[in-house]
Amino acid sequence: MTSLRALGAAPDLNGASKRFRLPLSGKFAVAFVGLVTLVLLINGVVDLSLNFEDAKRTAIEVQREKARGAAERVEAFLSEIESQIGWTTRAEWRRVPLEQQRYDFIRLLRQAPAITEVAYLDPSGKEQLRVSRLEPDVVASGKDFSTASRFTQALKDKTWFGPVYFRRGSEPYMTVSVAHAGRDPGVTVAEVNLKLIWDVVSAIRNGRDGYAFVTTATGRLIAHPDLSLVLRDTDLSSLPEVAGALSGKAGAKDYEITSGLGGGLVLAAHAVVPRVDWIVFVQLSLSEAMEPLTESIIQTISLMGLGVLMAGVAGTFLARRMVIPIRQLEDGAERFGAGDLSERIVIRTGDEIETLAHRFNSMARRVQESYETLEAKVEERTRDLNQSLDDLQRAQSRLVQSEKLASLGQLTAGIAHEIKNPLNFVNNFASLSKELVDELRDVLKHAAIDPDTRDEVDEIAELLKGNLDKVVQHGRRADSIVKNMLLHSRTGSGDHRPVEINALVEESLNLAYHGARAAKPGFNVTLARDYDPAAGIADLYPQEITRVLLNLMSNGFYATEKKAEGAVPGYAPTLSVATRDRGDSVEIRLRDNGTGIPESVKAKMFDPFFTTKPAGEGTGLGLSLSHDIVVKQHGGTVDVATEPDAFTEFTIVLPRQGAGAAAPATAPTPAFAAEPKSQP
Repeated sequence: MTSLRALGAAPDLNGASKRFRLPLSGKFAVAFVGLVTLVLLINGVVDLSLNFEDAKRTAIEVQREKARGAAERVEAFLSEIESQIGWTTRAEWRRVPLEQQRYDFIRLLRQAPAITEVAYLDPSGKEQLRVSRLEPDVVASGKDFSTASRFTQALKDKTWFGPVYFRRGSEPYMTVSVAHAGRDPGVTVAEVNLKLIWDVVSAIRNGRDGYAFVTTATGRLIAHPDLSLVLRDTDLSSLPEVAGALSGKAGAKDYEITSGLGGGLVLAAHAVVPRVDWIVFVQLSLSEAMEPLTESIIQTISLMGLGVLMAGVAGTFLARRMVIPIRQLEDGAERFGAGDLSERIVIRTGDEIETLAHRFNSMARRVQESYETLEAKVEERTRDLNQSLDDLQRAQSRLVQSEKLASLGQLTAGIAHEIKNPLNFVNNFASLSKELVDELRDVLKHAAIDPDTRDEVDEIAELLKGNLDKVVQHGRRADSIVKNMLLHSRTGSGDHRPVEINALVEESLNLAYHGARAAKPGFNVTLARDYDPAAGIADLYPQEITRVLLNLMSNGFYATEKKAEGAVPGYAPTLSVATRDRGDSVEIRLRDNGTGIPESVKAKMFDPFFTTKPAGEGTGLGLSLSHDIVVKQHGGTVDVATEPDAFTEFTIVLPRQGAGAAAPATAPTPAFAAEPKSQP
C-alpha cells in the first residue's frame, strides 16, 4: 500500500507553479513550427538572393536591349534622311536645269519633313541654290563654303553630320552634307530639325512609366518624351546616368541604378549612335524593373506563410496525437494510484505509447492479483486465528470445567471417604441394635414383669426396631449415594476389551426394560430397534458403557411415563434405539417421545447433582457420570437434541479405539484407590 500511496501521491508543484509551464503539446508545436519556419526562412533568403541577382541581371539586359534598339531606330532615322538627300546627289543632277534642281529640292522638303532647308554647293564650295521652308529661296548667292566643314568633310567622308545646334535657342538642328557622285562633285547641304526625333523616341515603349531620351556627346538633350525639356535646351551632363556615360572611362558600365529626373530610383542603360556620337538613354523606374523580384518576394513570403500555417496545423495535429495518449496514461496512473486497481488503459496508436500502455496494464494486473491474493491470505489467516481463538477458548472452558470437576471429584471422594466410615458404623450398629432389641425381648420374656409393663416394653421395643429399620434404610440410601459419588470421582472401571456394539446395546435395552417393569408392574413402552449390521466391534469398558445406556434408557422410560400420566389422547410411549457405523467410530442413538427437556435445563443437565426429579428419585449424578464415561474415559461425544413435549434424543459417538487411547490418561484417582472397606 505504501507503493500505491507513493504512486498516487501528487507531485509538489508549488515551485513549478511559480514558473511559466508550457504544456508538452505547446513545446512540440513550437519546436515543430520553429524548425519549419527556420528551414523556410533559410530557403527563402537563399532563393531571394539568387532571384534578386537573376532579376537584376535580366532587368539590366532588357534595358540594354531597349537602349540598343532605340539607338538603331535613331540611326535608321538619320539613314533615312541621308537616303532622301541621296537622290539629289547623282552625278548628272548638277547638269539639270536650275528650275529642275529647285523643283527637286522642293519635293525633297515635302518628302522629308525633318529637313527645313536644303542647299546646293558647287564643286568650288559656292552656294548655287538654297530652298527653305522658313525663308525665301536663294539662287546663285555665291556664298563661299569652300573651307567650311560641311563642304570639306562631305567631300572627304561622302556624308557629314554636323554638330547639333539650337536655332534661336529652342529647337535643335543639325546640318547634314552629302557629296555628289562623279568627278568634281558638289555637295547637297540639308538643315534637319531634330525635334522630329521626338516621334521616334516617343514611339519607344519601356514598361508602364519608362521612356528613352537622346543627348549629344556633351550631354545636351536632343530628344525626350517631354518635348518642353528639349525646347529649353536642357543640359543633362550633370545627371548621374548621363555623367557616367560621358565619362568615357574604360570599362565603364553601360547601365546605372541612380536617381532619375523625377527624383526616384531608376534603372538606366544607354547606347551610342556611332555616326553622330549621340547617346540614347533608356530608363525604367527601379520598382517596375524589379517587379519580377518583388513578385518573387511576395511569392516566397506567401509560401513561407503557407508553410508556417501548414506546419502549425500539422504540429498541432501531431502534438494532440502524441499528447492525448500521454494524458490518458497520466489519468490512468492517477486513478490507479488512488486505489482503483481495476484501471486499464486502452490506446491504439501503434507506437511506443501503445507499448507503454500495455506495460502499464500488465503491471496493474500483477499488482491487482498480488493485492487480491494478499487479501485472501489475510482473510484465511484471520479465519484460522479466529478458529484457533475459538478452539482455545473452548479448550480453556473445557479445561476450567475439567479442573472444576476434578476438584469436585477429589472433594467428593474425600467427603465420601470421610462419610462412608461413620456411615458404615451407623448402618452396622443400627442392624446390630435391631438384633439386640430382639435379644432383649427374648430375655424379658423370662423376666417377672407385670403384663402392663411387658406390653409397654414390647411396644417400645417395636418402636425401637422400627426406628432402627428406618436408620438402616436411610443409612443404606446414604451409602448408595456415597457409592455413586465414589463412582463419579473415579474414571476407570474394569478392563477395556473389544465389544460387539449391537449386542451390548440390545443387552442393556432388555435389562433396562425388565428392570423398569419389575419396579412398576404396570409400566409399558414400545421399543423400536434399528441396528446397523456394520456397527461392528469397538474397544470399550463394557460395564461403564452399559451403565451409561441404562441411565439414559431409565431417563427415557421416566420421561414417557410422566407424559403418559398426562393422559394425552392417542399417546404411545416409544423408545427408539439405533446404531450406525461411522468408519473409525460408532454412533448410538437413544430417542424417546416423552416430555422433552426445557432449554433452561439443557444447559445444566450434565452438571453434577443437578436433577429435575423429585427428592428421593434421583441423585443428579447419572448424566454427569455418563458424560464423564463417554467423553473422558472413551474420548467420545454426547449430544442431545430435544423439544419440550415432543422428544429427546441422545447421540453417543464412541471411537472404536477410544478406550485404549484414553486409558493411560484416565487412571483411577487417589481418592478412589484409597477407598476404605466398610466396617461393621
